Amino acid sequence: MTEKTPQQQTDLPNAWNPADEEAALYQRWVDAGYFTADASSDKPPFTIVLPPPNVTGSLHMGHALNHTVMDALTRRRRMQGYEVLWLPGMDHAGIATQNVVERQLANEGVSRHDLGRERFVERVWEWKAEYGGKILDQMRRLGDGVDWSRERFTMDETLSRAVQTMFKKLYDDGLIYRAERIINWCPRCHTALSDIEVDHSDDDGELVSIRYGDADAAIVVATTRAETMLGDTAVAVHPDDERYAHLVGTEVELPLTGRRIPIVADKHVDPEFGTGAVKVTPAHDPNDFEIGRRHDLPMLSIMDERAVITAHGPFEGMDRFEARPAVVAALREQGRIVAEKRPYVHAVGHCSRCDTVVEPRLSLQWWVKVEPLARAAGDAVRDGRTKVHPPELAKRYFDWVDNMHDWTISRQLWWGHRIPVWYGPDGETVCVGPDEQPPSGEGWHQDPDVLDTWFSSGLWPFSTMGWPEQSADLAKFYPTSVLSTGYDILFFWVARMMMFGLYAMDEVQPFDHIYLHGLIRDANGKKMSKSRGNVIDPLDWMDRFGADATRFTLARGANPGADMALAEEWAAGSRNFCTKLWNATRFAIMNGATVATPLPAAEDLTEADRWILGRLAAVVSEVDELLEDFQFAKATNALYHFTWDELCDWYLELAKVQFSGDKAEGTRAVLGHALDTVLRLLHPFIPFITERLWTTLTGGEGESLVVAQWPSADALPVADATADARITDVQKLVTEIRRFRSDQGLKPGQRVTTRLSGPGFAALAGHEEAIRSLARLGAPGDDFAATASLEVSLASGAATVEVDTSGTIDVAAERKRLEKDLAVAEKELRQTEGKLGNQAFLDKAPAEVVDKIRVRRDTAAADIERITARLEALPS
Repeated sequence: MTEKTPQQQTDLPNAWNPADEEAALYQRWVDAGYFTADASSDKPPFTIVLPPPNVTGSLHMGHALNHTVMDALTRRRRMQGYEVLWLPGMDHAGIATQNVVERQLANEGVSRHDLGRERFVERVWEWKAEYGGKILDQMRRLGDGVDWSRERFTMDETLSRAVQTMFKKLYDDGLIYRAERIINWCPRCHTALSDIEVDHSDDDGELVSIRYGDADAAIVVATTRAETMLGDTAVAVHPDDERYAHLVGTEVELPLTGRRIPIVADKHVDPEFGTGAVKVTPAHDPNDFEIGRRHDLPMLSIMDERAVITAHGPFEGMDRFEARPAVVAALREQGRIVAEKRPYVHAVGHCSRCDTVVEPRLSLQWWVKVEPLARAAGDAVRDGRTKVHPPELAKRYFDWVDNMHDWTISRQLWWGHRIPVWYGPDGETVCVGPDEQPPSGEGWHQDPDVLDTWFSSGLWPFSTMGWPEQSADLAKFYPTSVLSTGYDILFFWVARMMMFGLYAMDEVQPFDHIYLHGLIRDANGKKMSKSRGNVIDPLDWMDRFGADATRFTLARGANPGADMALAEEWAAGSRNFCTKLWNATRFAIMNGATVATPLPAAEDLTEADRWILGRLAAVVSEVDELLEDFQFAKATNALYHFTWDELCDWYLELAKVQFSGDKAEGTRAVLGHALDTVLRLLHPFIPFITERLWTTLTGGEGESLVVAQWPSADALPVADATADARITDVQKLVTEIRRFRSDQGLKPGQRVTTRLSGPGFAALAGHEEAIRSLARLGAPGDDFAATASLEVSLASGAATVEVDTSGTIDVAAERKRLEKDLAVAEKELRQTEGKLGNQAFLDKAPAEVVDKIRVRRDTAAADIERITARLEALPS
């Protein structure tokens, strides 16, 4: 046996404790200015603007995923020599913030109307100063390498100037107008909502079929909102529907009202749906509104802003949900109800802020004429100026921008950018730019509405850099390099930024690449929600597992455009990976691994040394290629398996043997350089632990991994085919021996006398000490007598393994252990086969979940076969 190498001292503690180190490491990076971008630098720029979280928000798993991706992108580019700007900031979140402050006021017994507009807005600013921006502090915990010196807020003076400039420019170009149209209306928040602010769910309701008219002139319509019939101004049928051809152009009496309404023909009607006839309520349905415009129908609003019925009659003053059964009861009394179906599940829109059912409502609002803007946004992707990742999601983008409707941008709120339009006493309308004085005098007043939050956030890529001023930041860092965001807001925020960026910046796209990640789901593929109780809090994970483990878990699931199933055991697995990396690096440093010594020439290295360097070069190339294609999951999986399987489990164990050989110094240098490279590659994903290990490994010579050079495969030795083949044979032989030992009932740490022979082993004679060490094999004596043998087929020939297990196995205990293992395997097989035989489960579960269960089933079946064979081989 060789003597062990004396261990050296290291300032690394026995274990990595994230809570003790993360905050200090992050503050050191910020204080050193590593994240502060220099607009005067001659380095190539790389820019990401943070999708601005709501000022009311806190970090959730979707944020944590996106921030991990952005931090990985920017950290890598910084290491590659780019001048990196990752610009942070927050959105004022009009509705959400106003609701928060209004609830606060309600607790004080006052309303915003009691305060008045000016004082209420002051209160919102006070709330923002005291409570807003919690998420920014949480970003520090996650390790976000953002440029805090450039933090922005959509209500900042400079960004407000940009908003007013953009409104004025669009208005003057005829792309902003005021008109009465159907909008999403929240009766609780008393404001219009954009589509992104409406959550749709399948709710239980009722479908009521109502007969309008009598005898041959009768026509039946169906509705889930019976109360809206009070505002009907027509019945529509398809022009080619022969059933109703004789009625088109006639009138029918609208029940309960005494009004007569026309029957019109319109191609929008689906003759196959229901009765093929639809009631038309232009003031309370977007499709009906369009039918009303085409046929010049009256548009009767029957509800006020609280969704209370205003139509004269017995229902006046009723809430819409109170009026609905009352209207049905009145119709039933008249014999007008043909059919009722309940429960009837249908899609219902809810306000995303207060969960109130949204009411489509005819309203006078400000609109953006999107057609020319959307066409330009589509062209920028079609001609390749902006690339979508994954490419298959570009179709969704085109489906949206090619069919976009005009966008309502006014909100009936007090918190936000007020519309810069003044009205005069004689009907004058004046739009005012930021450098213009608004009109004054008796009778002049400003429009009371504010702009949709998405209007100001649509300017984010360039307003944050000083536009409309031609600033140094704008010249250096625009267009931005990558927009990383969830595919779920591709239609809303991404399209708006594309439209505004191309319009304001002379057709220069706001970003070169759009990376779209999926949504976070639970381990069973279900959407996370508080009602299901399956929400995972990233702050909880960071407390328990550390920021690095949380980030690494998310990165390993980040396949472009694909939803991610997430479970706590995966975070625990990532923590174990960090522990493995910590222990391996600490052991290596204590045993002399160094980056100070240059790598020796190939002929002065062992085959194991040459093998790991070749594998290292390959993984550097692989990771580079994957990250350029935004394949974060594949890149981190490649790093995980190389680090754990090849570097730690194989090379480090081989190095332990070599530390006492004549090429020990070369091995220490190789191990040091391999760890140096791996820590650099892993840094964008797990920045804290890699920084702590790397600064210790480099003995203080390395300033920080944040500004260290990204590895290059070209700087590493080329692969050695002979060394690769030899170490592959060593791995196969040791693996088969370990499996053979397990089948013989030998404990993992138990040494067993073994004879190795055959041409395959002869080719590996130089690795015998390592093989015996890794497989826990003792040397045979003169009286050696084999009780079991194994033949392993290697590239260099067959190797024979003979072991003497006499006296090493407790047969009774081994039989008991195997029978217990067999029961576990049989239970696993039953459970997995049960799931795979359940068609309902297969229809709902994500493909990756089903694939994992199939692997578990196959593993269980193989375990049963192996264990049964071992039981049969035991002595009776």
